[in-house]
Amino acid sequence: MGSPPDAGPALIACHWSSAWTQRVGDLVPEPKKVGLLYRDLGIADVSVGDGRRGNALSSDDWRELEQIFRRLAEDDQVRAVVVRGQGGTFSSGSDMREWVQADRMDVAESFAAMEAAFTAIEDLPVPVVAEVEGVAAGAGCQLALACDLRVLADTARIGMPIARLGILVSPLFAARLSVLAGPGVARELLYTGRLVSAEEAVRLGLATRSVPAEDLAATTRRLVLSVVRHPPSAIRAAKHAVDVALAPARAAARAQAEGPPVAYDEFQRGIMTFLSRSPASGPDRDSSEG
Repeated sequence: MGSPPDAGPALIACHWSSAWTQRVGDLVPEPKKVGLLYRDLGIADVSVGDGRRGNALSSDDWRELEQIFRRLAEDDQVRAVVVRGQGGTFSSGSDMREWVQADRMDVAESFAAMEAAFTAIEDLPVPVVAEVEGVAAGAGCQLALACDLRVLADTARIGMPIARLGILVSPLFAARLSVLAGPGVARELLYTGRLVSAEEAVRLGLATRSVPAEDLAATTRRLVLSVVRHPPSAIRAAKHAVDVALAPARAAARAQAEGPPVAYDEFQRGIMTFLSRSPASGPDRDSSEG
């Protein structure tokens, strides 16, 4: 993709599909679950979800997210990216409804799609900041961890409650937790599946900072502005330098990433049990957490 138009302080909205870009003034299509906004100063906002079902994302949504970040990587005018959810939550994971009675190959392709999206975020040469409110669980947690920095509302929760579903934790999933919080914390969170509060997430190293929910957007904005005020080449070099340090752990995880993503029979039982629960049990328990 080419460089974004010079928007100044105005907001230019874009929603990507595989074939076309939607801009302000064009015919408005059906709402998408992944969107891209260009703001001023080379800052791009990526939104996930549509505010329903805990912003659970389908395989197609993960593919869309990957494509957005691959295109952003080709745009030398982009200096930072913010990822946020719609409707008061970040993302409670993948939409498990598409996995009901899906064959093993389809499930594997779904997990590959989400991992490709996370890798595209990590490969972006400029900083990515996750603005997290509500829940970041399962694949939603991995989405946040794939970003460089995470600002959490003090009411947010984050974690990996996936083992109970028969999901076989991948080395790449574990590596993102271990790099930030250490192997002991990673083991405890993966074994128990508990979600941690924003305050604990900061203490464990999973979050950059926790702020009152009403200050979340403004705090994220200030953080991003403190990044983009520096020469772009220096910031890109800083990200590259840290990525070089992380490369051995990531390479080792990728080398061991072969194998099925789920214990299929247990997985099918787990998602059927999960989806049969009442929606009243909470937004982080709605068609997601994969």
